[in-house]
Amino acid sequence: MLNPQLPVLIELQTLDLRVLEIKEQERKIPSLIKAAETPLQEARHHLQTASASVETLIKERRNRERDLEAHEAQVEKLRSRLMELKTNKEYRAHLFEIEMANKRKGEIEEQILTLMERIESGQEEARQAKAKATEAEGLFAQERIRLEAFATNLEAELSQLEQRREEVVVRLEKGLLDRYNKLKAGRKDIAVVPVRNGICTGCRLQLPPQLVAEVRRSDVLQTCSYCHRILYWEGEPASVCTETAVGNQEEDMQKTT
Repeated sequence: MLNPQLPVLIELQTLDLRVLEIKEQERKIPSLIKAAETPLQEARHHLQTASASVETLIKERRNRERDLEAHEAQVEKLRSRLMELKTNKEYRAHLFEIEMANKRKGEIEEQILTLMERIESGQEEARQAKAKATEAEGLFAQERIRLEAFATNLEAELSQLEQRREEVVVRLEKGLLDRYNKLKAGRKDIAVVPVRNGICTGCRLQLPPQLVAEVRRSDVLQTCSYCHRILYWEGEPASVCTETAVGNQEEDMQKTT
């Protein structure tokens, strides 16, 4: 006859394992939200960097434009003094100075053109970065909503499991419950394990054949010889199989008579 405490123990173990699983999932949710936010942070950083680069280039262009204005004014001033010069030597020296000023002016104009091209390229990069940041923001918002809903569902399930656990615990004998809790605390939360192919699935060691037979009968609670976990037989106990077989024999006999 199946020990009535065994199914209760198995159910309690199932509930406790699911509670542990839920708590582990809840523990991971903040890190999952943080990981989901990483692409958004990276996109915002890229946008900030691209925008700052454009601003720097614009300031540099303005400085070059002021330099250009200053050189243009200098060239005009030099040209206006040409008529005041009295000797050819002074005139040639002044023309050379104008030529150097014009050369410098041309260099500045080239720098301004280069800066304008870089600004245009940077502005395009900033526009793309902004689009990616907007997309990343939308994706993160969706993922955060999903994870928060997942957390809410876990909390609701946890509450139901804890309520169900209270109902199951009262059906266990106190001494057996204490034993179960002690085993669970010392055996990585696994106190009740099935026997498969003559092996304890808790410690993975081969059990004596006599112990396996007793576990299969399921009328008395048996423990592993090595890890001391409570054992149970997966499938119908031997006693149930025997009763079924006897019942079938009686049926057959009635049919023949």
